[in-house]
Amino acid sequence: MKGRFEGKVVAITGGGGGIGSAAAQVFCRAGGRVALIDMDVSAANDAATRVRQEIPSADIRTFEADLGIEAEASRVVDEIASGFGAIDALINNAGIRRYEQISDAPWDTWDTIVRVNLLSFVSMSRAVLPAMRAKRSGSIINVSSTYALYGRKGMGAYDATKAAVLALTRTLAFEEAEHGIRVNAICPGFTRTAFHIKRMGQDAVDELVPPCALKRWAEPIELAHPMLWLASDEASYVTSATLMIDGGLPA
Repeated sequence: MKGRFEGKVVAITGGGGGIGSAAAQVFCRAGGRVALIDMDVSAANDAATRVRQEIPSADIRTFEADLGIEAEASRVVDEIASGFGAIDALINNAGIRRYEQISDAPWDTWDTIVRVNLLSFVSMSRAVLPAMRAKRSGSIINVSSTYALYGRKGMGAYDATKAAVLALTRTLAFEEAEHGIRVNAICPGFTRTAFHIKRMGQDAVDELVPPCALKRWAEPIELAHPMLWLASDEASYVTSATLMIDGGLPA
C-alpha cells in the first residue's frame, strides 16, 4: 500500500469519527497528505494524534468547519490548498443521525440532518471542483449507507439523506466526467465504530450478530481500504458507482 497516494492531498470530512479517522490512517500509510475536517475539532485532533502514533511520518492536519454553510466549505478548502496544495481526493463522510420516526421527528431535526448529511457534501464538492477541473483530475467519494437502498423503521431523515447522496453521486459523476473528475459512493453496513459502542454498550455490540452473509461487524479500516482504491489511479475507469461494503447484507 505504501506510496499508492504519495504526495497527493485528501480531504476527509467527519474526520473525527471512526470511519474518517480510519481513512486518515490508510491514506497516510499510502503516502497521502491528509486534511481532517470536523465541526468538533477536538475529535479531529484526537484522531490525528492516533494516526501519528501509528504512523510517525504522517502528514496530517486538522480543520474546523461547519460544512452545512457553503462559505465555510470554501474557506476550509482554501486553507487546505494554502497549507498542503490542491485537493486530489475528497471524502464526504460527515454525518449525523437521529432515531425518530418520520411522523415524530421535529422539523428542526430534518433541517439539521439535511444540512449535514447532504448539503455539506454539495458545499465541499462545489468548493473542490474548480481546482480539480483545472488539473483535469480528481476523485470524490461520498459515504452513504446500505439503508439508502433498504427499508427499515425509525431513521427516516437519515435514510432519506443517504438515498439523496446516491443521486447526487450519479449526477455529479456525469456532469464532471468531461473534466476528468470521478465521483463514486460507498454504502457501509454494520460498522463497529465508537459511536455504536457508546450508544449500545460494548457487550451489546459484541453480542449482536449482523444479518449479513459474513455474520460480523465491519471494522472502520475495512471501509477505508476501498476508499483508497476508489481515490487511486487503479480505479481510473470507475465513476458513478455505488460500492456496497456491507458483508453481504440482503435487501
